[in-house]
Amino acid sequence: MVQALNRIGLRVVMDVVYNHLDSSGPFGVSSVLDKIVPGYYLRRDINGQIENSAAMNNTASEHFMVDRLIVDDLLNWAINYKVDGFRFDLMGHIMRSTMIRAKSALQSLRRDVHGVDGSKIYLYGEGWDFGEVAQNKRGINASQINMSGTGIGSFNDRIRDAVNGGNPFGNPLQQGFSTGLFLEIGLAGNLKDYVLTTHTGQAKKGSEIHTFDGSPVGYTSSPVETINYISAHDNETLFDIVSLKTPVGLSIDERCRINHLASSMVALSQGIPFFHAGDEILRSKSLDRDSYNSGDWFNKLDFTYETNNWGVGLPPRDKNEENWHLIKPRLENPSFRPLKNHILSVLDNFIDILKIRYSSPLFRLSTASDIEQRVRFHNTGPSLLPGVIVMSIEDARTVRPEIAQLDKNFSYVVTIFNVCPYEVSIEIHDLASLGLELHPVQVNSSDALVRQSAYQASTGRFTVPRRTTAVFVQPRC
Repeated sequence: MVQALNRIGLRVVMDVVYNHLDSSGPFGVSSVLDKIVPGYYLRRDINGQIENSAAMNNTASEHFMVDRLIVDDLLNWAINYKVDGFRFDLMGHIMRSTMIRAKSALQSLRRDVHGVDGSKIYLYGEGWDFGEVAQNKRGINASQINMSGTGIGSFNDRIRDAVNGGNPFGNPLQQGFSTGLFLEIGLAGNLKDYVLTTHTGQAKKGSEIHTFDGSPVGYTSSPVETINYISAHDNETLFDIVSLKTPVGLSIDERCRINHLASSMVALSQGIPFFHAGDEILRSKSLDRDSYNSGDWFNKLDFTYETNNWGVGLPPRDKNEENWHLIKPRLENPSFRPLKNHILSVLDNFIDILKIRYSSPLFRLSTASDIEQRVRFHNTGPSLLPGVIVMSIEDARTVRPEIAQLDKNFSYVVTIFNVCPYEVSIEIHDLASLGLELHPVQVNSSDALVRQSAYQASTGRFTVPRRTTAVFVQPRC
């Protein structure tokens, strides 16, 4: 399977769950490791009871043989099955030293010896810091903040919550993108040393801006250390999030625009973009917030594009009952259900935004220094226009000879995210007198609104329609 997928240009990432076991004790049918050395492989509390914060039967990678088991197993999958990368479930429950050893072992693999180029194997995971390992209580764990400088990626919940609002465990109606500051850090690779301008005009590093619980928003040392995402399998799909948080009276056409706008923020950010399967076709799980055990009925993906699986029933009681009073009237409302033309339109726009990302290496900068040199945010400080983010990325030009040329086609890129429900017109004097024009992909877009985006060189004025991401480029002569 891996070979067949590689042959059509796809790489295979395996989801590995080393943080817990299905069973424990000497008598469990599926208990294995606890029968080899009773009590050794599992993490216990001060009373000798097994820790279960990772689901059940938490493993103890701070123990030598657990660490070795993880590394040996990864090598087996890489050498014998040619797996191209690994995604670690609850990576924060694994020790940082284990992750670094795993990366080192995998990157030492050579094609002429092992049949694998280990330098191309990518590791990333869920760096959540909770349970008995929180704040390094069992040793330095592989949490988001602790992984800075390792080159190992972690899911970036900062950009997720900035776009969506709140978090998956809070008030489902909480809104997102209120100030844009968290989002700007995410767009800049979530770098801890990237300097932004706050709404008061202060210059602050990403690590000096904090989340609601006091954690730094910026925590990476390299863009390869951030997995930028807004929805994943554990929580609602993007379409469901948008349907839950937006006003009940909003049209399905506008919900589709918001869906695409959110996806474009991930696609055009520095770092590794991650998309939940089906977000590009408005996939719905009928507002099920945790569908791992909900079967195909709620998890269906329809590649005929006839339906997005909205309104197939009230989602299961276990994880959804407390929000049934919000869910039921929405699922019953026919105006929430997209038609095939809505699904195809969003798919077209999603493909366009991927084409734009891959049209220029400026959207895929590989080092922190490149991002710090080239990426700038405008419309900042006390006079900012709310609801609009203006991001420029600069390549080598006559006026910036110290910057190495990366892009043979464009010398300047300006991306404007307008989340407002109306057209905006904004003057950015620093971006005046440039030869900017709407990106060729958007000039030919099936979205009539984005084609109306305009730039006036004499004043640096940009005009962007409602709920639209517009990309302007300066072609090289």
